[in-house]
Amino acid sequence: MAGVSSTFRLSFILISWRNPRGSFRIRNGKTPRPVFRVSADLVPKARFIAKRLESVSVQQLQRPLSEYMSLPASQYSVLDAERIERIDENTFRCYVYRFKLFAFEVCPVLMVRVEEQPNGCCINLLSCKLEGSPIVVAQNEKFSASMVNQISSRVEPRNSSPQQLTSDTVIEVAIDVPFAFRAIPIEAIESTGAQVLEQILKIMLPRFMAQLVKDYQAWASGDTSRQPLGTGEI
Repeated sequence: MAGVSSTFRLSFILISWRNPRGSFRIRNGKTPRPVFRVSADLVPKARFIAKRLESVSVQQLQRPLSEYMSLPASQYSVLDAERIERIDENTFRCYVYRFKLFAFEVCPVLMVRVEEQPNGCCINLLSCKLEGSPIVVAQNEKFSASMVNQISSRVEPRNSSPQQLTSDTVIEVAIDVPFAFRAIPIEAIESTGAQVLEQILKIMLPRFMAQLVKDYQAWASGDTSRQPLGTGEI
């Protein structure tokens, strides 16, 4: 019996008990230490959505707008070399301007892909990386984003002028709410986030459309260099 009892010495007793509040272990008679695990399903999430439709009138030049809008993506200008970088014929990296969200600095870096379509193109978000304040950078693994920007020109008779150029954009972001913000109601976080996205679209889309018109004018006048005309300024 001595051999049997020795296998049950108190110094080797290990009792494991698990319940919804955590995991506890008692080893060598020491006070148990709780180990808490937070399920990903319990982390509060916020969703921001913003939409904007932007249209500009374009004066027809020697070469029609419809022909410009039918160019293959390989002939697209990056428009602004300070903020847009070509990765391949259809893929671009875009640096959005810095802005404040709850007093923290945010600078999104977008990877987008352009799909050619009749009378225009569709820009789809492939990925988004956040730069800026440390708490913002820490969210890179805790959010997802989608964006679609449909750019088109209204089909009009060849000599009709002016013509209409339109950008129809939808952005959606879903994020795990950081611990520091969990005392704030989700509705308030979502409202603020949506307002920030709307402000970004309000600033960026008119600027993007103006650059597109300027690029069309250069192309229609015979400039085939496709050099970017933007300067990075907001």
